[in-house]
Amino acid sequence: MEPQQKPSRVLVVTHPLREDVAELAEKLAAALRAAGVEVKICSGATRSLMRRDALVVGGESNGETADLVLALGGDGTVLRAAKVAAEADVPLLGVNFGKVGFLAEAETGELETVVSRLLDGEYTVEERTALSVEAMGIDGEEHVSWAFNDIAVEKAEPARMLELYIEIDGTRISRYGSDGVVVASPTGSTAHAMSAGGPVVWPDVDALVVVPMNAHALFAKPMVVHSSSVIRIGVESTSTEGALVADGKELTRLTSGATVTIRRSARPVRLVRMSGQPFASRLVSKLSLPVDGWRHGRV
Repeated sequence: MEPQQKPSRVLVVTHPLREDVAELAEKLAAALRAAGVEVKICSGATRSLMRRDALVVGGESNGETADLVLALGGDGTVLRAAKVAAEADVPLLGVNFGKVGFLAEAETGELETVVSRLLDGEYTVEERTALSVEAMGIDGEEHVSWAFNDIAVEKAEPARMLELYIEIDGTRISRYGSDGVVVASPTGSTAHAMSAGGPVVWPDVDALVVVPMNAHALFAKPMVVHSSSVIRIGVESTSTEGALVADGKELTRLTSGATVTIRRSARPVRLVRMSGQPFASRLVSKLSLPVDGWRHGRV
């Protein structure tokens, strides 16, 4: 592992409602400041930090941007911080305070080690694929957004079925009524897409995942496509609306005639890695997989 440069300005993003996380964030910030690192803590909405020139760490920084984002919380907090880090093109380190913490690199009991290794440059940076989405309504209104895990087109009304079609690289693949479709990055394959029956994809695989949700059709299989593919989803329902969702947050409603185009984003997420743990080991530990199976011990 080649040593990285010690960060000089760190933005700490925390869960906005947890006091225990806020207290640990202050302790973490104090330890970093004692080592000469400038720190700013963001515990609320990160919307105001989306501009590169706004990613600052205090008056002493003279408007300079942070060179590392550190997220303290569960996967939701890491996802909020990921957009900030990708916008500013700086590395992201997640410390898990949630239940699963699939996106986090460290756990709460490892904060001292995290600080030590950051200051010594003992970490690597891994580039992860993210997604961009453009939604166009029949009135010409356009919505553009970004996601780290997944983009979903979902039915907006629980008792209804959403009629839609899917095109990949300009070719119509299928058309059906369903609960919706999830398009995930390799990193996001273990989130919503996996719950919908999609495959687990190793994060370094150069691909995207397309997963129909409860589709009423003969061909409605999950698909793994190349990351350069362009995925287009068209809404055809006239009696119900669809919802465009990015990383679990609804962006807008979709009516008949609306189209959603999803592709690999030009802004990847640069994740900080501090351990050499392979993805397979992380998969087993984070999901508590029963690796022995039900036949273990039988003769």
